[in-house]
Amino acid sequence: METALFYILAGLIVTFAAMTVFSRQIFRSAIYLLTTLTFIAGIYMMMEMAFMAALQIIIYVGGIVVLIIFSVFLTHKSGENIPGQPLGRHIRSGVLAALGLVLVLGVLIDYSFTPSMQAPIEATVQNVGRQMLSYTDYGYVFPFEIVSLFLLSALVGSIVIAMRSKEEKK
Repeated sequence: METALFYILAGLIVTFAAMTVFSRQIFRSAIYLLTTLTFIAGIYMMMEMAFMAALQIIIYVGGIVVLIIFSVFLTHKSGENIPGQPLGRHIRSGVLAALGLVLVLGVLIDYSFTPSMQAPIEATVQNVGRQMLSYTDYGYVFPFEIVSLFLLSALVGSIVIAMRSKEEKK
């Protein structure tokens, strides 16, 4: 039963991810991305990682996708189709994607995975919170702040693009 549910979720993730990439409408792509990330939270739940599933929903589905949808509505192009790209750009993109796949597979094949001799840390909310807010070794405060600056700059950039398109229409 668990295996069948995993394959169903994995198939839905791949399907909606492909729909995200190949959709010609920006708003639909954002909704497909939201659905994909929600199904990934389902995979986390199957792995009995409820905290990670909650983080997936709160951070990605609740934060980033809402930011993307907000940015799409700011540009006033939510119902328009994305213009098609020339064939040469598709070919270059395919070649670069294939090269990236070969690079990743090469690294994975050459890497020797060895189990750690350290005892695993219990994955409680308290331990995860301490790790995320730690300024010491392996803390995640600095990367978290960098990501928040990236998200802020993306929001400001979308507002600038929206304002520029309004001025061009006049």
